[in-house]
Amino acid sequence: MKKIYTFLLVALIVFTANAQLDKSILKDIENIESQVIDWRHYFHENPELSNREFKTAKKIEEHLKSLGMEVQTGIAKTGVVGLLKGNKPGKVVALRADIDGLPVTERNDLSFKSNVRETFLGTETGVMHACGHDTHIAILMGVAEVMSKHKDKINGTIKFIFQPAEEGPPPGEEGGAKLMVKEGVLKNPDVDAIYGLHINSGTPVGTIKLKPEGIMAAVERFVVNVEGKGSHGSAPWSGVDPILISAKIIDGFQTIISRESNLINAPAVITVGKITSGTRFNVIPESAELIGTVRTLDPEMRDLIIKRMTEMAADIAKAYGGKATIEWQNNTIVTYNDPALTVKAIETLKEVAGAENVKDMKAITGGEDFSYFQEQIPGVYFFLGGMTPGNTNPYPHHTADFQIDDAGMLLGVKALSQLAIDFLNEK
Repeated sequence: MKKIYTFLLVALIVFTANAQLDKSILKDIENIESQVIDWRHYFHENPELSNREFKTAKKIEEHLKSLGMEVQTGIAKTGVVGLLKGNKPGKVVALRADIDGLPVTERNDLSFKSNVRETFLGTETGVMHACGHDTHIAILMGVAEVMSKHKDKINGTIKFIFQPAEEGPPPGEEGGAKLMVKEGVLKNPDVDAIYGLHINSGTPVGTIKLKPEGIMAAVERFVVNVEGKGSHGSAPWSGVDPILISAKIIDGFQTIISRESNLINAPAVITVGKITSGTRFNVIPESAELIGTVRTLDPEMRDLIIKRMTEMAADIAKAYGGKATIEWQNNTIVTYNDPALTVKAIETLKEVAGAENVKDMKAITGGEDFSYFQEQIPGVYFFLGGMTPGNTNPYPHHTADFQIDDAGMLLGVKALSQLAIDFLNEK
């Protein structure tokens, strides 16, 4: 019955939706494309890590203030928020861009390549916008400039949210969307709806992808601490090898996915991304540490996987004479696109990009802390094409060779601008 009701609601909204594009706004957007590209190149060349986006935040702040906006800084450490009030009263819509880079050393040969180096968790590394956040900043700065010229067409208020630490704050720190919500970013004035986008290296320029309801996974970070007994490498029988135990635990975890999880309902992933143990080739160490992530789209599967991993790690370690415990940290919840708001957004996006360029998609197991905004208010998150047409082998996000085509950003500016106008002007 619930599915029938949802279908009827969606059909009614599709029938009645009527996004009206404003030619003067579109003209200003097209005129600002070169500036958006310049901004993107600057941020790409000068990336900063999560909760350390000081120069990035300052440049955003200066831009918003130059547009005459009311600007707040220092939200969730380095976040920046600009408030643009239209000439007429009305609702409040928020547009969000994430601003942090990653501890990745860039391999691209670009004129605006990053050569920034920092120390991350005790290791020297390059810093790179290896997920496209540089484009997100530039797109939203472009939207802010265009909309500031058209306050007469705004029935309400647009809140521009530039969010730090989407990739996750450093250990022991708070950050990201969760902290922004905690510090009241959706209040004063209260936000009625929020939109966000993510550029994608595997989606052709000019294309937009989205879906209603769950679009990205809940993400849990786990740390498995394995305790063994040290010994000489020549006499393993005199100790308890935590490296061997770790290997058995990793192998066991994968059977939770392949043999215990109902993957017909929704996908799920367990990944161990880091193993730390030992100091020397001929020494069996006393302990080992495994760090990884669990990605789920179904709450019941999430609970099952966490329960079984906790049990399995302890039982496997015990079977080999050691001990193991797991520490859990929730990174994001499911990124959930409000169904009614999504259908309206699809109509707007079809007008902006062309109906043939707005594609339905399946949920993915990547995570996004935009979900914490959506937990509080209706929101829509979508993917924007950033792959050069004809490129059949794009590099994935979070890699040293990751690239985005500058040509993809103009559609992002158009999409966010029109989504804001249509939401505020809706009767």
